[in-house]
Amino acid sequence: MDINTAELLDLPKLTPRQAEILALITSAIQESGLPPTRAEIATCLGFASANAAEEHLRALARKGYIELTPGTSRGIRIAQQHSHPFQFGRSQQMSLPSGALQQLTLPLIGRVAAGSPIMAVEHIEKYVPIDPSLFSKGADYLLKVKGMSMRDAGILDGDYLAVHKTTEVRNGDIVVARIDDEVTVKRWLQKKGSNGLVIELQAENPDFKNITVDARQPNFAIEGQAVGLIRANGL
Repeated sequence: MDINTAELLDLPKLTPRQAEILALITSAIQESGLPPTRAEIATCLGFASANAAEEHLRALARKGYIELTPGTSRGIRIAQQHSHPFQFGRSQQMSLPSGALQQLTLPLIGRVAAGSPIMAVEHIEKYVPIDPSLFSKGADYLLKVKGMSMRDAGILDGDYLAVHKTTEVRNGDIVVARIDDEVTVKRWLQKKGSNGLVIELQAENPDFKNITVDARQPNFAIEGQAVGLIRANGL
């Protein structure tokens, strides 16, 4: 089960923070057999106190995702019907993280609607626990790749690109860019043209044309820099 399929089972939808906590609990149980304590959840997710973690746990219990046992620090159990809420599938380029309490939960972005921010809630397909040390820079989200324009860079249709949200990129970086409300993954090249700076978004497949953009045009923006790649089956 994932967050989206909750509606099919008549379960309340999770908030992003609740999804993070559920992913953390699930990963800890899968790795060690034990759920995290309230204090460990608070430390991992940056809460000011264990009480904040407790409030989110109670909300998850009310929504039917977990069961709580009073009087014990690790009295958290995933409800039986949700014993595998975050299945990421087998990856050909990474294994799922070790050290559950050091994990980062990243939103997976699917189809991006025109005119809305890339990390808008409606674009998030699910939340996935990912070890941040897998990537050269901290990843802020995973983007589901559409098409084969970056094939020769090893980025294939259906892959999951780990993206660091930034507007500062250098020549040669693989970037996520928005042009006229379309999001594309290409290699970045900035050069001087006769009328100022010109951006060339280069494809890594001879079947696709490069995209030339005037850096001054208002309908162009850098959404982030690619910092890693996950090739997974069955996500």
